[in-house]
Amino acid sequence: MEALIIYPETKEQMAVLKAVAKALKVKTETEKSPYNPEFVKMIKMAEKRANFKTIDPNDVWGSLGLK
Repeated sequence: MEALIIYPETKEQMAVLKAVAKALKVKTETEKSPYNPEFVKMIKMAEKRANFKTIDPNDVWGSLGLK
């Protein structure tokens, strides 16, 4: 059987998904994010503002202008 991974964005969405799974008698597992919620919020805000720099993993020093 395959597994389905769902990433709810709000507590309300999580509650609804848990209720549906319970009603269907589907086994569920929950896992907390290892990341600090404030850090995640800061990263998402930066993405929305396009306030970030993309780094080529094959040329890290060149991407940073340090070559």
